[in-house]
Amino acid sequence: MDNNTGLEEVLELLKADNPTPLISALQVLMNAAMVFERQKVLGVSPYERSEDRTGYANGFKPRSLSTRMGALQLKVPQTRGVEFFPSMLEKGQRSERAFMAALAEMYVQGTSTRKVKAIVETMCGFEVSSTQVSKATAELDKVLGPWRERTLGATPFVYLDATYEKIRRNGIVEDAAVLTAFGVDSDGKRRVLGVSVAVSEAEVHWRQFLESLSKRGLHGMKMIISDAHAGLRKALKAVFPGVLWQRCQFHLQQNAGAFAQRLEQRKENASIIRRIFQAPDRIEAERQLKLAVEAAQKTNAKFADWMEENIPDGLTCFQFPEKFRKRIRTTNMVERNNRELKRRTRVASLFVSESSILRLVSALLMEQDEAWIGEKMYLDLREV
Repeated sequence: MDNNTGLEEVLELLKADNPTPLISALQVLMNAAMVFERQKVLGVSPYERSEDRTGYANGFKPRSLSTRMGALQLKVPQTRGVEFFPSMLEKGQRSERAFMAALAEMYVQGTSTRKVKAIVETMCGFEVSSTQVSKATAELDKVLGPWRERTLGATPFVYLDATYEKIRRNGIVEDAAVLTAFGVDSDGKRRVLGVSVAVSEAEVHWRQFLESLSKRGLHGMKMIISDAHAGLRKALKAVFPGVLWQRCQFHLQQNAGAFAQRLEQRKENASIIRRIFQAPDRIEAERQLKLAVEAAQKTNAKFADWMEENIPDGLTCFQFPEKFRKRIRTTNMVERNNRELKRRTRVASLFVSESSILRLVSALLMEQDEAWIGEKMYLDLREV
């Protein structure tokens, strides 16, 4: 099957009077993609003779894959002489299983909303037992646990962030902090480094998380980028002393709005901060900061004091080449991932345990990490 044949078949399915054209089209695309992936693993095209081949095609195995659109009937390519399993199946099933396990766990424990109950009944069937949930989560943990504990390496730039999910603990709805670490490794590729779920962002929890990264081999950091999360700064000084810290410039601009004396002054304050950050070098940035502080002292002393104390933390990135600064001056890369996590966790809305949150977030982040491995360099670190 070639690319054109697969595309023509998909277009015909979408145009046909078919009650489920999207499912049929998706089946064709997935089957074609799995065949192409097998060819890449084998190192040869169909019927091609080559001494460089790594193995042989060995037919197909039928497999039904449940999705939110319905069941897909797939033909999974088999091989002989080399191990092969289509990456799209494992990736898709992993996050889907984690998602369903979280919902089913709520359903079994009687804490689910009507919406969650309906989703579970539609996708899992009416009978969902604690035994089924335990089996599903155990299978997931066999994969996700080792991934969270895998060995890390040299990572010049590390991004830290935290977001919150709702959890019912002892009959009370509380917030649970999801601590995440991302990085740019020595090859210039983005990577997910780790994730942890804690009861808060207290220093002790950040320290435990950072120590776990260090024990797994994280080293070679040139700078750590984050917002000023509660407890994080003290934890960083304790675990990674001497590593430069860049406070997220975007969040600093947002924080400046809190010192506006009038509503329309919020944009003015943000503009003042942005002008400092857009300076061509640190010398000019510090000059702009000095002028801004002097001007604010006359009309808004609290804003002046805040700038003088906090803005220097956002200037650390000036120690690196200008072409890097756009991607190391904020936590925007992390924020985009957090929005995607929220999109998936919003359906559950309320988790019943920290392990349930950790399982779902780990599955999603594991897929993101695998996707980044196949992308081009995020930063060319040869000049650092």
